[in-house]
Amino acid sequence: MRWIEITVTTTEEASDAICEMLAQMGADGISVCDPYEIKRIIEDPDSLAYADDGYVDSLGTDVIVRGYFAEFDEGIRLGAKEEEYFNPEGVGTIYANISSKTFPVDEAMDLVKRRIESIAEFLDIGKGFDGYRYVKDEDWENSWKKDYKPFMISRRVEICPSWETPISEDNVVIMLDPGSAFGSGTHETTSLCASILDDIVSEDDVVLDLGTGSGILAIICEKLGAKEVDAYDIDRLAVDVARENCMNNGCDSITCKTGELKDISESNYSIIVANIIADVICAIAKDVPSHLSKEGKFVCSGIVNSKKEMVRKALFEAGLNVEKEVTKNDWVAFLCSLA
Repeated sequence: MRWIEITVTTTEEASDAICEMLAQMGADGISVCDPYEIKRIIEDPDSLAYADDGYVDSLGTDVIVRGYFAEFDEGIRLGAKEEEYFNPEGVGTIYANISSKTFPVDEAMDLVKRRIESIAEFLDIGKGFDGYRYVKDEDWENSWKKDYKPFMISRRVEICPSWETPISEDNVVIMLDPGSAFGSGTHETTSLCASILDDIVSEDDVVLDLGTGSGILAIICEKLGAKEVDAYDIDRLAVDVARENCMNNGCDSITCKTGELKDISESNYSIIVANIIADVICAIAKDVPSHLSKEGKFVCSGIVNSKKEMVRKALFEAGLNVEKEVTKNDWVAFLCSLA
């Protein structure tokens, strides 16, 4: 068995989608070098991280995503969503439908390229596929871990890789590894949602995390004291990942299910959080009020700045008032209530 390292040179906007796509294709490991995130960590006055002069500038402006796949004698084994979970109307179609199968390396690389090109229909992916190479186990299995340290995703909540010691036991600590399928908390949209949730979640809340991905926001809500948390995603693989992350964080009571908003019968959530993409938020906005309690809140992100007015209009037309807008770099999150 040999290991292949696939390199994708992309944008910060598309990096999460690229990581998710590689995870769905069966990557055994994913690493991300994001110069913007590194710069934010170094410049954070509360961070203990430091770097030599010129280091950040030397990283350039591209986000480098690397995926690692095992090559056996018969080829590279790829696996993703099963046929029964393919939703032709859902956002999941961005990644297309791949059955578990072994491919010769050239066919596997062509498949990766096509999946990246599919993402380009929705997001600016930058250069995109940037080649592959064979690497030894020790070249990637552990060395990439040195770049990842615990960090504060919000005022009280800390994300800590499994091999590290938390910054402080006084924090609300979420154990989640970078490169974890469907997001590990480093993206602005996740931290925007986390910061809002940190301020509003109470012990009386019944929460719906819609498009849960890795389950990180659902876990944050339970750790902050929410009475009940449901986590839904259209992709069964995401639900499996979320369920595992919940168990690893002692949050077994979180309900993780495959489905979308129209599949949910509960109509009295005090908080619904949706960290998806702007177009999907616009599409589901009209159905959100019927699932909220009278004093309920809707938290949404995944909204690039250029689409925030489009989302704001859709929310208004759905009967939702934007109470608060928070931004981070080119990303926006809204805290909404019923009109």
